[in-house]
Amino acid sequence: MESTESSALASSASSHEATLNKLHERFGPAALPVSHFRSDGRVTCPQDRIGELLAFLRTDCGFDLLVDITAVDYIEYGGSRDRFAVIYSLTATTTGERLIVKVFLNEPDLVVPSVVSIWNGANWLEREVFDMFGVRFDGHPDLRRILMPDEFAAYPLRKDYPLRGRGERHNFPVIGRGES
Repeated sequence: MESTESSALASSASSHEATLNKLHERFGPAALPVSHFRSDGRVTCPQDRIGELLAFLRTDCGFDLLVDITAVDYIEYGGSRDRFAVIYSLTATTTGERLIVKVFLNEPDLVVPSVVSIWNGANWLEREVFDMFGVRFDGHPDLRRILMPDEFAAYPLRKDYPLRGRGERHNFPVIGRGES
């Protein structure tokens, strides 16, 4: 069993090297900071190049599975220069390589291009990040709230949102079990 695990790690490391070389050839070695944690690669991308990078990873590097899109609010994180990060978790199913792509955003420019045209599964994931954090996905086919009511004006996963809310609950109609 140990030889299977070590060969899988070696294969993953060689896949990471191949991906890293492709990224350096396309974007330049200084343009995209790369790091590794355990067996996953991590890339940080500037906001203005995120769409280009994700399309390149899909078409030229074989990352055919978008596992997740999420966001992080760094408002209370000591030493952070950026308020938000949108994080894309990708997998190349043929090699098993996993890659985390992070793009930092600051208000008022909380916009990144939609990747629904690259990975159709991004549709609801982008809607959730929009609904909870207020990040807009330019070019999304149906960017509207998915968890909160349409009348809700705030973004509840932002760290400056109060734990007990802002008293919004009394403004919404009560929906019975039969109506839901």
